[in-house]
Amino acid sequence: MGTFKAIRIDKAEKGTTAALTPFAESELMDGDVTVAVEWSTVNYKDGLAVTGKAPVVRRFPMIAGIDFAGTVAQSSHPAWKAGDKVVCTGWGMGETHLGGYAEKARVSGDWLVRLPDGLSARDAMAIGTAGFTAMLSVLALERHGLTPQHGPVVVTGAAGGVGSVAITLLSKLGYQIIASTGRMTEAGYLKDLGATEVIERSELSGPAKPLARERWAGGIDSVGSTTLANLLSMTRYGGAIAACGLAAGMDLPASVAPFILRGVCLLGIDSVMAPIEIRKTAWARLASDLDKGKLSEITHEIVLDEVFPAAARVLAGEVRGRIVVKIV
Repeated sequence: MGTFKAIRIDKAEKGTTAALTPFAESELMDGDVTVAVEWSTVNYKDGLAVTGKAPVVRRFPMIAGIDFAGTVAQSSHPAWKAGDKVVCTGWGMGETHLGGYAEKARVSGDWLVRLPDGLSARDAMAIGTAGFTAMLSVLALERHGLTPQHGPVVVTGAAGGVGSVAITLLSKLGYQIIASTGRMTEAGYLKDLGATEVIERSELSGPAKPLARERWAGGIDSVGSTTLANLLSMTRYGGAIAACGLAAGMDLPASVAPFILRGVCLLGIDSVMAPIEIRKTAWARLASDLDKGKLSEITHEIVLDEVFPAAARVLAGEVRGRIVVKIV
């Protein structure tokens, strides 16, 4: 067996080290499908893993990268054969299972989703976990019963990956969107994606009142902490907020008032262990509902050795939209 290029993370005396290096095919973990990886992406969690800013990696050595898209090379799984185009996100890749920043990946066939018609492997990684999470959030709001007729929706962390895709999706679905960002210089970009109003994140970063003036019927939050508490306090009667991130922290300094006095719902969104059927639904909706022109506009392409500075910029909040990583 030979070797292939991969971003390998190893345990160090203090923290971890990460390097682009040859990786032995014999070191690949168990799985019934081997994929020739063509594209990956840089998500917030990838930034944490590659920089070592948080202990998200729990197995060493690890290949970083929580997403990949590519072509099946070998399979003993009944659903897959060589030549099939597939997408894989989550499932602990880059944390407990060797991930997608590599020319090869071996995983369980049960983790894979067939690349939808109309999406290339590059498109799928321009979406990635961030866009998949945005779609899961939209689906959750729809299950709650939210429609554009109920009023505006708010999207926090709007210029980031989740926020950019969420605005693009919601805009095509006919929603009035209030985008919250710490980078008001991106207001034009956000309005081009479909936001009708852009607000400074400081409006949502102070201590939350138990109940504040009702401003939106629903929202998608990737920030957490005080921002999420403020969103809840400002949500209209019967509305809902889909919570999918923690860029500002894991705490939630809120009260029960929005829940018991306005019937507001907090919808938890997990992309890592989402069941395969909802994954198929989400990817089908992404293929049909996401404006491919706008997806292209928000996407920046890099190669594997450029992941290291990109990871730091993602954590610093300096990245607009999405980054795709060309593997081969």
